[in-house]
Amino acid sequence: MLTENETKSPTRVDSLREAHREEADAECSQGRAERSKLGYANEVGESFRAIVPISLVWASYGVATTYVMADAIDKGKKAAVWYIPLGALPHPLPAVLPCSSGTVSCSPCSLCCTHQAREHDVGKPTQVAVAVVDTFVWQALASVAIPGFTINRICAASLYFLGTMTHWPLPIRKWMTTAIGLSAIPVIIKPIDRSVDFLMDSSLRKLYGAEEKRRPSS
Repeated sequence: MLTENETKSPTRVDSLREAHREEADAECSQGRAERSKLGYANEVGESFRAIVPISLVWASYGVATTYVMADAIDKGKKAAVWYIPLGALPHPLPAVLPCSSGTVSCSPCSLCCTHQAREHDVGKPTQVAVAVVDTFVWQALASVAIPGFTINRICAASLYFLGTMTHWPLPIRKWMTTAIGLSAIPVIIKPIDRSVDFLMDSSLRKLYGAEEKRRPSS
């Protein structure tokens, strides 16, 4: 909620909205670093598949999926802050009003209210939906599906080749497989992240851009 001093100046309202956007963008850019806390759970589980009960592997996928859902909801809440609620704007509204389409000079005041209401009613839900969908899809691919499958195949191949190329006891081969899987996790992170970014930029995110262009601006 804005204070009385913050609501007196339209430029202050505009600067607050921009500050919220910059803060959310910065937090989004840190999302991949945050994934090291919980988003890697399924990759660790896959690394230990040869040693632990399979139920623990699936439990690791549950942890990673819960993180993905929580992160998507969190990004949606942050996207909602980008839009200043109508109740936080000064009344009567100033003659020059900042909004998503630029600085608009409106008279009478009811025209400004109509313009801001349309931005609030249409822009905010769209922005929140885009943030939730984009975060969920990106994290589901980059944190769960692709790295989990990759580590699974690396460990399966390692266990097979260790069995054909060495005469080590099976427990040692299994622990070596786990060590190889764990060591592969930091190696596959950036290639997978960049690949998912490229995939979404070439497909789903183009729809977001088209949606933004269709939004009313006046």
